[in-house]
Amino acid sequence: MISVFHSKLRTFYLLWSTQGLSQLGSAMTNFALTLWLYEKTGSALQTALLVICSYTPYVLMSIFAGALSDRWNKKRVLLVSDACAAGTTVLVFVLVQSDLLRPSHLYILSAVNGLMNTIQKPASDVAMTLIVPKEAYQKTSGLRSLSNSLVTILHPVLATTVFAFAGIVGVLLIDLGTFLVAFCVLLFRIKLPDIIHPVTENGEKESIVASSLEGLRYLKHNPMILYLILFLSGVNLVASAFDAALPAYILPRENGGQKILGLVTSFAGIATLLGSLAVTVIPKPKNRIRVIVGTMLFSLTIENYILALTNKPVLWCAVQFLGWFVVPIMGANLDVILRTTIPVSMQGRVYSCRNSLQFFTIPVGFFLGGFLIDRVFEPLIASNQGNRILTSLFGSAKGSGAGMMIFLLGCMGACICLFFGRMLKAYRFVEQTE
Repeated sequence: MISVFHSKLRTFYLLWSTQGLSQLGSAMTNFALTLWLYEKTGSALQTALLVICSYTPYVLMSIFAGALSDRWNKKRVLLVSDACAAGTTVLVFVLVQSDLLRPSHLYILSAVNGLMNTIQKPASDVAMTLIVPKEAYQKTSGLRSLSNSLVTILHPVLATTVFAFAGIVGVLLIDLGTFLVAFCVLLFRIKLPDIIHPVTENGEKESIVASSLEGLRYLKHNPMILYLILFLSGVNLVASAFDAALPAYILPRENGGQKILGLVTSFAGIATLLGSLAVTVIPKPKNRIRVIVGTMLFSLTIENYILALTNKPVLWCAVQFLGWFVVPIMGANLDVILRTTIPVSMQGRVYSCRNSLQFFTIPVGFFLGGFLIDRVFEPLIASNQGNRILTSLFGSAKGSGAGMMIFLLGCMGACICLFFGRMLKAYRFVEQTE
């Protein structure tokens, strides 16, 4: 029985492992380019523009990308987008070898890569639905989260090591090698079944705009999915503001600094790795919606409160681990609900609408986090040195304002979880199996 189950997943294992390898190579290149750019410019702002240029197409174009993904052959979309991304790597390689690479080139190429990822992501999500049986959704979601965690943990170490010994050229060659493996496996070994393309009542293909609106219309008529997406949009706002506040909280402290920040951050990667492994073996819960809300309530409160109110790095690492361990569990349960509820022919459009609605709060959160710490909370602590309550809770040194903001973000996260938990209480996900 077990061997038959695994034989059904053979295509998934092949696609997942090779695409994960290619993802590692791409992440190494992005990290190495960040190092190269900072060496050349010495500017944190110019370095941050790489992320902004990559993320902007993802937020702005996702809705239309889903409509295109549902109209096009999924395998062809994956092959073309992978090839275009590899083309940008080749172009960077040529520019480096010619000593012509400039920051402006990287911004343009980063935007192109972001656009390719925007088109590829919904196609990849639908492809996984096509090759995975329903009873394996939770397991395969955990495995995908596992590979993402491994990439997060490994790519900075590998990229830094290769960059130190072989420079940016060595990293680019590794990226191209991993791409070649993934591309050949996808081209020659992976078969994806076709799905029916969206058509009008007259039998003609829907326009791109009509297909895009269809994804929004689906969410309007399926409030459970819409509320889950909006809930996670609020979670992302809090989490991204927390990510912006964490360096400002740890770096200035006497018992903080770069090494402690790196250690605390690494515990998030370790936690997601172990959480992803746990997802593959734990039984399915009775109420997946309750698990989604409950895990986020736990993550956004225990981590923020304890981290903001303590001054011990060992506790910072511990609560970072606890907060991130449950994230893959949440992700797996959400993945099962989306894949089981949304028709395969609609998934590209709905996933793309989800991407725009759920992830646009991330850059907003980063901006608000940095702005509020610099302009509100740090000045507030500095101007209230005699306030015993604030001093006893958050301290008075630099970084205390960031700690105050982290605490308030925990309160905000709890309110978001309780509000949407109440709204989602009226809905129950009924799981169907083949």
